[in-house]
Amino acid sequence: MDMEDMGVRHPVAFHQSGSQTSTAGEENTVKKLGSSPGRFANATLVRLSEFLNAGYKKGVRPVKDWRTSTIVAIDLMVYSILNVDEKNQVLTTYVWYRQSWTDEFLVWNPEDFDEVKQVSIPTTNVWVPDILINEFVDVGKSPDIPYVYVTHDGLVRNYKPIQVVTACTLNIYNFPFDVQKCSLTFQSWLHTIDDINITLMRSPEELREDKSVFMNQGEWELLHILSNYKIFSVDNDDYYAEMKFHVVIRRRPLFYTVNLLLPSIFLMVMDIVGFYLPPDSGERVSFKITLLLGYSVFLIIVSDTLPATAIGTPLIGVYFVVCMALLVISLTETVLIVRLVHKQDLQPPVPHWVKYLVLERAPVLFCIHKKHSLCPTLSSQGTDLEHFKDNNYGTAQCPLHHTCEIGRRLSHHDREGRLIGLGLPPSRDPAPPVMDNILHEVTAIRHFLEKRDRCREVAKEWLQVGYVLDVLLFRVYLVAVVAYSITLGTLWSVWQVA
Repeated sequence: MDMEDMGVRHPVAFHQSGSQTSTAGEENTVKKLGSSPGRFANATLVRLSEFLNAGYKKGVRPVKDWRTSTIVAIDLMVYSILNVDEKNQVLTTYVWYRQSWTDEFLVWNPEDFDEVKQVSIPTTNVWVPDILINEFVDVGKSPDIPYVYVTHDGLVRNYKPIQVVTACTLNIYNFPFDVQKCSLTFQSWLHTIDDINITLMRSPEELREDKSVFMNQGEWELLHILSNYKIFSVDNDDYYAEMKFHVVIRRRPLFYTVNLLLPSIFLMVMDIVGFYLPPDSGERVSFKITLLLGYSVFLIIVSDTLPATAIGTPLIGVYFVVCMALLVISLTETVLIVRLVHKQDLQPPVPHWVKYLVLERAPVLFCIHKKHSLCPTLSSQGTDLEHFKDNNYGTAQCPLHHTCEIGRRLSHHDREGRLIGLGLPPSRDPAPPVMDNILHEVTAIRHFLEKRDRCREVAKEWLQVGYVLDVLLFRVYLVAVVAYSITLGTLWSVWQVA
């Protein structure tokens, strides 16, 4: 019986002694690894480092079961927007990148190492996932962080700042009120989702609104960071995990509004004010030409400020071109009006259809007041002419006797002309040759004054036509400028608010 009891209890005793031997062996191993001679004899971190590096294979994915996928948690914090190159479609940012994963081979008991729960070890001594950014186009000047933090349960934390130079599709049509959305895609370049999977370190809501480290004093303002997780396959065989961060930024338009839009608006306002110069004045043409030249110089100066791409033109560039076209149209209208009212004595009479449309219908339809006082001197000269005619015909009392005599001679000459026209012989009252010469001179003066009066009446009508057309074209030009400005202002306001 005792022999049977001994036979039954012997394996148990043997197992207990074996486990005690194993535990003692691990303790001896820790002590052996930590028994560094000399000055490192009592260094806990040195003992821990030797314990972690003993037999570690950094080229092998750190899992005990090869079927287990290594989950890498990543996080992104934008620190600064360094450059936005619209021509080359490149975005340069400075970000704080964080990633962590569990290394099953970097585990220890804090009680064996003076309650040390985390330690920093060189990055070159541990396995690191091959997670890259797909949009990389250039290697930025990023500082080298040679260490990672490892906790006692195997959690490895790799935190580092990165200068990211990435390709980005930049839409500059709304410049300078544009909002850009650039993506940073993180994925394992080689390992499939069975080996490496990616997740977020924080919730998407926290990531979206986090602007704690962003330098908010530059040209660009960070709106938010969106995240999107996706599994994709290239050949429908191997599947990969990717985490895409959408960095949404907005340009601050104050600088461009002050230096680009306001000068252009001021020049257009001065062009509108130029219409108040008299239409028959040559100063208006000189004023308009000066504005056009000034706007051309302004466009040459600001051409380097506007972003340039091969696929599109910003709306502000179209705005400048249209403003230049409006200035040219304004100058053309001024030239036509000046040509219409200049040297009216050489103009033919105003056609009847022009009188009907411009002088009768247009003022009524467009509420244009007729300008009756265009030529007050002409009216006074016409009155003098009528008075001169009356005196020539002898119908007014003349204070001088010889003037009345001339009138009587002129009446006698007209009477003789009527007798000849009726076929009767003229009266035989001979007139001296001197009086005949005076009579011819007076008749020539009369015809000249009548012709000049007719020319001035034609000039007066053309001035009235030019005035009405000038007011009409000015109103059309003003409506076009105001409508164009309201349209662009509404678009830019909507883009700014959005």
